[in-house]
Amino acid sequence: MTPTTIGLIGIAALFLLIFSRLPVGYLMAVIGIVGFGSIVSFDAALNLTARDVFSVFSSYNLTVIPLFVFMGQIAFHSGISSRLFDAAYRFVGHIPGGLAIATIGACAGFSAICGSTNATAATMGAATLPEMKRYNYKPELATGVVAAGGSLGILIPPSVVFIVYGILTEQSIGKLFVAGLLPGLLLCVLMVASILIWTRMRPDLGPKGEKFTLRQKLASLSGLVETLVIFVLVMGGLFKGIFTPTEAGGIGAFCTLAVALIRRNLNMEGFVQALFETTRITCMILVIVAGATIFSRFMAVTRIPFDIAGWITALDMSPAMIMCLIIGVYFLGGCFIDALALVMLTIPIFYPVILELGYDPIWFGVVIVLVTQIGVITPPVGVNVYVVSGVARDVPLNTIFKGVVPMLIAMIITTILLIPFPQIALYLPSLL
Repeated sequence: MTPTTIGLIGIAALFLLIFSRLPVGYLMAVIGIVGFGSIVSFDAALNLTARDVFSVFSSYNLTVIPLFVFMGQIAFHSGISSRLFDAAYRFVGHIPGGLAIATIGACAGFSAICGSTNATAATMGAATLPEMKRYNYKPELATGVVAAGGSLGILIPPSVVFIVYGILTEQSIGKLFVAGLLPGLLLCVLMVASILIWTRMRPDLGPKGEKFTLRQKLASLSGLVETLVIFVLVMGGLFKGIFTPTEAGGIGAFCTLAVALIRRNLNMEGFVQALFETTRITCMILVIVAGATIFSRFMAVTRIPFDIAGWITALDMSPAMIMCLIIGVYFLGGCFIDALALVMLTIPIFYPVILELGYDPIWFGVVIVLVTQIGVITPPVGVNVYVVSGVARDVPLNTIFKGVVPMLIAMIITTILLIPFPQIALYLPSLL
């Protein structure tokens, strides 16, 4: 068999085995070793695997991942997430769908100190779903908003997907973080608009909550000062080039822990649980990165990525149409594969293509994060939907999927706007 044929068999096997629910990192590694060994030699495959695994797990650049994950875990276990929701609710809870809007605001705020879509969905689900149930919100609105709002964790910085994309493409992680800010805020606005339109059409979905005085509203902001300070410190330092992403993660994690200890909101059990979850999530991400690295070696010797890049660039189509095809691949792939795994799988294939077409790699990073973000709330995988289902065990899956549809429309509109108006993503990075 030719290398191309072996490569196609490997890709087909990977996509088929993903549905077996086996860990995708291990799948990519095993298929990469077998494929590389079949084309070159198994001795070379094993030597390369040992080197790649050691390289990934000893990479200084990847130390930024556990730091930001730990920062988010401490924020959760110290109650920062509940204070975010309480403040947002006091400002908008009195309008129809106000609790759902407050949830979007709290998700955006928590995303700014977390970076994980699953963690954001689980955290905000635990904090907001009981409240929305108490105020007689319909399950489709309540769960749909949490699942969709949780997806902001991979767009609003710090984002683990941006970190991995920056490492793979050798782009500035700081610029990628900054590039995600305006699209993230635009998406939040469109999600809020979707909630307002939906509740106007069906007022029974989200009844009005109680109204608070101006003094009560302002008082709730006192619990958010530390969150704002941490965000400004981390992002401002990156924006000004004062410190690297790894240093930013360390400073953010330290400051979050210091705030939790000063407020006495973190006990030993919560601290141990934060360490445990940080270790688990980090190991999962590093295994995926290592597996994708091995798989990309296999793809390189098959020449498939270069053949695809050559075929796409040779098409008698405009660069915009080719980009739409690539976005379509990410949209479909995101419905079946975890966002991080999808980015790891496809970057070696499509990154050379977008460079050949003259597109900005920072803009492309934001676009694919947006598109894969859609995948975390669409069937059949819809990771965030399953996370929320685990929190709201009495709500059927089809109800949650129904509830994310208006939010899905907001995500699609945001993605479409980024294509003719790339400056939405590129304006802030251009100031660096």
